[in-house]
Amino acid sequence: MGWMKDETGLGKCAANYVPLTPLSFLQRAVQVFPETEAVVYGTHRKTYAEYTRRVTQLASGLAKLGVQPGDVVATLLPNIPAQAEAHFGVPACGAVLNTINTRLEAETVAYILDHGEAKVLLVDPQFLPMAAQAIEQMSGPAPIVIEVADDQAGVHAHGHYTEYEQLLASGDPDFQWIMPEDEWESLALNYTSGTTGRPKGVVYHHRGAYLNAMGQVISWRITLHPRYLTIVPLFHCNGWCHTWMMPAVGGTLICCRDIAAKPIYDAIADEKVTHFGGAPIVLNMLINAPADQRRAFDHVVEVFTAGAPPAPATLAKIEPLGFNITHVYGLTETYGPATECTWKSDWDDLVGDDRAAKKSRQGVAMPFMEPVAVWDEAGQPVPRDGATSGEIVFRGNGVMKGYLKNPKATQEAFQNGYFHSGDIALHHPDSYLQIADRAKDIIISGGENISSVEVEGVLMAHPDVLLCAVVAKPDEKWGEVPCAFVELKDGHSADAAALIAFARERLAGFKAPKQVVFQELPKTSTGKIQKFELRKLAKNL
Repeated sequence: MGWMKDETGLGKCAANYVPLTPLSFLQRAVQVFPETEAVVYGTHRKTYAEYTRRVTQLASGLAKLGVQPGDVVATLLPNIPAQAEAHFGVPACGAVLNTINTRLEAETVAYILDHGEAKVLLVDPQFLPMAAQAIEQMSGPAPIVIEVADDQAGVHAHGHYTEYEQLLASGDPDFQWIMPEDEWESLALNYTSGTTGRPKGVVYHHRGAYLNAMGQVISWRITLHPRYLTIVPLFHCNGWCHTWMMPAVGGTLICCRDIAAKPIYDAIADEKVTHFGGAPIVLNMLINAPADQRRAFDHVVEVFTAGAPPAPATLAKIEPLGFNITHVYGLTETYGPATECTWKSDWDDLVGDDRAAKKSRQGVAMPFMEPVAVWDEAGQPVPRDGATSGEIVFRGNGVMKGYLKNPKATQEAFQNGYFHSGDIALHHPDSYLQIADRAKDIIISGGENISSVEVEGVLMAHPDVLLCAVVAKPDEKWGEVPCAFVELKDGHSADAAALIAFARERLAGFKAPKQVVFQELPKTSTGKIQKFELRKLAKNL
């Protein structure tokens, strides 16, 4: 199909084919924008020339530690310069970057380090106690720990391990980057939030990250030299690929360690931030900030928001403050954002709830994806009537390679040639999709996925609990929080505070239930708990 009659000599060669990789963005930026600010974090201000040198020394230092192409290098870091440098330095030595969620508990971190077989772990001193605990619980070989001090934030090195700056100093600034020979080579490993038990290791390739980054430049209408604030954690889908994108447009990455209203307003006013991404909770934080934490600014800030549809009231209040909100949607398996609520000029006159109703939709596929579909249970597209629900399915260059060491889950996810999201949506006549219900039992709190099964498993271990079910309860601040419905054993008693404390001892704080309701659980004739009934109850608590 489509071949000419005689294509002799028209094959791929070194002159006309180079494997796509986001590493090439930084290689170009150091040539084109050597004196442009690349990374800013308080007094840490590095040009593209300096940034590239540090990245190169990191790659060299890791290679000298014995990191081989294909090995995994993990991080437990907030959004600080070292985390950005790792996005280029780790793959530049041929390794695979595994940014670990800093909010996880030691047991899950131990599982991730074992499963990914991390050779090196870069750790912020704040997370060292948890990292040490995780390493003790590992069954496989422990990674080499590198301590990344953050003196600006008053987070100083403990001195027990090699320090990050020492690692960089050991590296050769003339080290030759190991570029992928095949764009399908693995670039990053991201673990899901374990919504069906153990977290799954999602593998990204160089090609997908390159195209995702380039596609978002179009989606976000970015021109040269944006100033991007890192609010999305870089451990979350690699910060939606934005750190890889910035060098392509000569952008400045402004690191934000603590996500709070004051540092965000300060960065917008002082550093002239033009773009950031974040969950609706961040928008609410900015709306509700007291006057003494706000700053005036004279430009419009472009915001990608995802994690939950922004409430109409939120959109009505945030935009007059100087923010233009674009709603995006995606999953770890799609490198972060994969659909966008592309704004149409004929909607410009809409106000209030009508405007919010358009803005809160998940929208259409981004340019690097094939058109997104909504399927019924038979694998057929649902009518585009804005009423019939089905499962969101994706295909395209922005879909993961698959799940590490889990061919069964990979095969299930890719049935019939599409990635199955597990999220339920409606398809509108104008082709825009709108999530009707997140994959039934996932709780999305502040942009983080929480497995109801995991929380239930912990509560069921309490000696007084006979049965429990955990569902999402709407929450003004976090979007959703876990709410537990509990049946106690006959003759036993426990109060809500005791059960919440029990869960907090065994889970990351954000996963623990925020409310406990004691009652008989509604069940089907076969004894299955009817969670949809509990969700209705939780809404009205």
